[in-house]
Amino acid sequence: MPLWPPLLGRWKPGQKAAPGASAPLPTQDFEALQEQCLRDGCLFEDSSFPATLSSIGSGPLLRKLPPCLQWRRPPELHSNPHFYSAEAKRLDLCQGLVGDCWFLAALQALTLHQDILSQVVPLNQSFTKKYAGIFQFRFWHFGKWVPVVIDDRLPVTEAGQLIFVSSTYKNLFWGALLEKAYAKLCGSYEDLQHGEVSDALLDFTGGVTVTIKLAEAPGNLWDILAGAIYGRTLIGCQTHLGNERVLENGLVDGHAYTLIGIRKVTCKHAPEYLVKLRNPWGKVEWKGDWSDSSRTWELLSPKEKMMLLRKNNDGEFWMSLKDFIAHFKLLVICKLTPGLLRHEVGQKWSYTMLEGRWEKGSTAGGPMTLHRARGAFWKNPQFLLSVWRPQEGEMFPKPCSVLVSLLQKPRHRHRNRKPPLAIGFYLFRMSKFFDDREKLPREFFLQNNPLSFPEAFLPEKEVSQELWLQPGTYLIVPCTSVACQESEFVLRVFSRKHIFYEIGSNSGIVFSKEIEDQTEGHDEVFAKLFEQCPEINAVQLQRILNHLTWSGLGSTRPLFSLDACQGILARLDLNASGTMSIQEFRDLWKQLTLYQEVFHKQDRAGSGCLNCAQLQAAMKDAGIALSRDICLLMLTRYGNPSLQMDFVSFVLLMLRAEEMESIFQNLTQDGKGIYLQKSEWLMMTLYC
Repeated sequence: MPLWPPLLGRWKPGQKAAPGASAPLPTQDFEALQEQCLRDGCLFEDSSFPATLSSIGSGPLLRKLPPCLQWRRPPELHSNPHFYSAEAKRLDLCQGLVGDCWFLAALQALTLHQDILSQVVPLNQSFTKKYAGIFQFRFWHFGKWVPVVIDDRLPVTEAGQLIFVSSTYKNLFWGALLEKAYAKLCGSYEDLQHGEVSDALLDFTGGVTVTIKLAEAPGNLWDILAGAIYGRTLIGCQTHLGNERVLENGLVDGHAYTLIGIRKVTCKHAPEYLVKLRNPWGKVEWKGDWSDSSRTWELLSPKEKMMLLRKNNDGEFWMSLKDFIAHFKLLVICKLTPGLLRHEVGQKWSYTMLEGRWEKGSTAGGPMTLHRARGAFWKNPQFLLSVWRPQEGEMFPKPCSVLVSLLQKPRHRHRNRKPPLAIGFYLFRMSKFFDDREKLPREFFLQNNPLSFPEAFLPEKEVSQELWLQPGTYLIVPCTSVACQESEFVLRVFSRKHIFYEIGSNSGIVFSKEIEDQTEGHDEVFAKLFEQCPEINAVQLQRILNHLTWSGLGSTRPLFSLDACQGILARLDLNASGTMSIQEFRDLWKQLTLYQEVFHKQDRAGSGCLNCAQLQAAMKDAGIALSRDICLLMLTRYGNPSLQMDFVSFVLLMLRAEEMESIFQNLTQDGKGIYLQKSEWLMMTLYC
């Protein structure tokens, strides 16, 4: 299914959790437990989430419970129980005693996408085939899909009525069982009290949520909704803060709803923009314009009115976009593809996820302050991000769309015991090559201002931002609003093409002292390196080239920047995988060996650079004859301001020149010239 894969970060086996980290769920093998129960002829009882008050909670929720609370299984509650029915109305769930409208509103949105629902709720479970009182659900939990196993004992009244989530179809129990599994994931039923729609949408999909404050709604809100409704999205919304009190207009304050549809209708004088919402309670509806009993429906044609109006007290209702903006506080859109609020056909996105932590005394540096010299901001985890266009060689590079998502992990086994910290991230532009094996020092942040920074630190599970960046290298620094606060986090980046890693990490390549000191037998060195990484990316290519000995350059040691390695990889990456195999690297090394020989031959003074005459001679030695004017042009394009060219720039020039010569040989008929159609000529000129 088209959900983003869980690409885990740099968590190392045996690495201890940060102080205050939440305890993991117990590992339970669903199939093994089910088979054991079937063999023993018994029904599963989950000791890790028992049928006792401890699973419900220990606070105010206990006072809401009915007297004589019991725990019963669905076959004890109905003569013909079903787990799920595709024939039933999709939005069939109603909220119970727990104030988890945020969870239920997200769940209602989930039911609009059957393939996504089946990822969270395996629909092949039943109360007949292989029934053993055990069920399993899956949630996206900070980078990976986590299975949650439960038994099917549900809390009910003495009369057998479910006290939490129930279905309008009394014999369907998937919603009640899913709520129990989510309560187990969060700690207890009481830990489902109060939350954000965005939190549940994230746990159901692993997507990225975009929250729009309706008081600051953009002018193209309708277009955003249209793109979201007809794309791969789940949409929720929340009214203004309150205590879930029913207002005179029929809305509930402090309450979450699901947005399930939109419609542009034609009135007598002007078009009207309508949104369709559903209350998780399964009742209590809007009473204003376009409600079930409103006279505004008479403004439509009888046919359109018949198509849209359903006079049922089922919690579903229409209202105008204008009223929606006025009476609701937040709109939450969860995108399942990283195109965010735009529909882009045929575009491939890359996705990288890394884990990190803020730890008191080392990496919990807090935010930047006015007195940055006295701050510890530089101690925060630092991540290098290099972005570039999928199509290299554009004459006028366009900004790249990059989505950054920062997630903080819960700090306690029970979700509501420790509220989330206020978090955010800064973005800096990197202007020169540096040693990425160590963090950037305090001086970097004294001399550079961030391109992007948190307008406000938000105490939320996830903060995300879409950035439009020119191709280049950037630094992302996630932090908390106050120094010395501890938590673990997940940082995700989505873009067309990028490299993303933590500064100070080894990026998957570990160099032994023997490899660093070795001057001969490079093929053996390469074999050892590629045992660790069968395919290397530009970051790893940079590390290899900067660690190997360049005997053909004398005392001069070249430093390959990440941009240069991206350029090299772009020239040689024929299958557009973004990586290089050992055989491709061996071919590259043969070319580099030739380049260093001809470069060193012309650089007699050992300055590490070539002037125009030396460049012309070096290229001739390498088999490419260029005029002096062309060489001057190449120095302007690839050289430094003094019209001198170092070895790394020489490598890039030679790779480009050989590639263009190869293209010429493929296009020419007589070896003297070529005839290009307009489209071919445009491609060639833009590529160069």
